[in-house]
Amino acid sequence: HQDNLLFLWSITVSIFGIGGLLGSSGSRYLTVKYGKKKCLLCNNLLMIVAASIMGCSKIARSFEMILIGRFMCGISLCVPLHHQYVGEISPRKLRGFANSTSSFFWSLGKAVGQISGQRELLGSQTLWPMLMASCGLPALIQLITLPFFPESPPYLLMHKGDQEGCKKAIRQLWGEGHHQAEIDDIMKEKATMKNTKILNVLELMKEPAFRWQLYMIVILTATVQLCGINAV
Repeated sequence: HQDNLLFLWSITVSIFGIGGLLGSSGSRYLTVKYGKKKCLLCNNLLMIVAASIMGCSKIARSFEMILIGRFMCGISLCVPLHHQYVGEISPRKLRGFANSTSSFFWSLGKAVGQISGQRELLGSQTLWPMLMASCGLPALIQLITLPFFPESPPYLLMHKGDQEGCKKAIRQLWGEGHHQAEIDDIMKEKATMKNTKILNVLELMKEPAFRWQLYMIVILTATVQLCGINAV
């Protein structure tokens, strides 16, 4: 029935956001326990599995596989790891630029996906499974190349207490040289964190000092999400 089809397609579109909510909620615990590099590798594996499931959905004649794949994509993409890892492994003078690249490539990826989804390209009746599976290609590239990169130096020093590992990672990323100033900055941040209470969501909402900042973030985010651009 047409109403059932509309309902199923609505769930298919929106389940990505549900997966993203779960992925974002558990990101802090996972990154502290396992590190950003390991979490990124697991994210890539999850994305490749999701792409494979969606790519085989037509052969299996199963729309449930698209639902599962979209949900897994949401969990994988919405864990806020990429910009954190890129920012932490970048030298201080390039950190702002490195963080801004996440938004640039996010927008570029959307544009490439929309162009590839045209009927003249991969949006045809026979090729759309390839389009849905194409999200696994960037994940595969990152899965192959990421093992050659070290773990985030701030994570090694602040959460693992591995000062030698931190120095080795910094030398591998930034080259040989005197990097004691950066290490001292990380140590200062570690000392500051010890004296700072980490607030959960409910405590953050009750804290008067952060109320106006919270209002601004909620209003801006809600405006972006409700302006209709996602539906378009």
